[in-house]
Amino acid sequence: SKKKGLSFEEKRARMMEIFFETKDVFQLKDLEKIAPKEKGITSMSVKEILQSLVDDGMVDTDRIGTSNYFWAFPSKALHARKRKLEELESQVAESSQKKETLQKSIEKSKLGREDTVERAALLKDLAALRQEKEQLKTEIDKYRECDPDVVEEMRQTNQVAKEAANRWTDNIFSIKSWAKRKFGFEESRIDKGFGIPEDLDYID
Repeated sequence: SKKKGLSFEEKRARMMEIFFETKDVFQLKDLEKIAPKEKGITSMSVKEILQSLVDDGMVDTDRIGTSNYFWAFPSKALHARKRKLEELESQVAESSQKKETLQKSIEKSKLGREDTVERAALLKDLAALRQEKEQLKTEIDKYRECDPDVVEEMRQTNQVAKEAANRWTDNIFSIKSWAKRKFGFEESRIDKGFGIPEDLDYID
């Protein structure tokens, strides 16, 4: 049977072994020779594997002159892996939280739909009650004019207004008399000058 190829993660692990076992610094071309021979990683995939390890902070790299050098120390790699693991765990926790929230929303919406008919009936009743209330209010306003208290209140208000009007009429007549005596003005001239109606009189 044909031998199964290494997975991407297996290749990454074996690449790290090269660094940990040798504790050496390598160039890409070195690793492209060592990896296939010692770890069964095809030379074509070395660059991709290496880059993924650099991206995850597992392998350090630096350019010296025209060449790139790669190295990794167990303690740093361990720290990087721990950090990556924490990051992934955090993402998992966040996803779980989102899922839980979504689940609750779904349950809530289901609950809302279960009694749609009942709710519709209640809303209909509520609307009918509101309409009835408005109609009653209109009726009350219409008949309020016949309310004895309202009639009495209006009568008293009218009486006060009538008394006030008569007081002002009294004042106007007094001023007219005074103006006639003082300046000898004719009554019609006073009325015209001050915009006083000719038929001004007391209210009964």
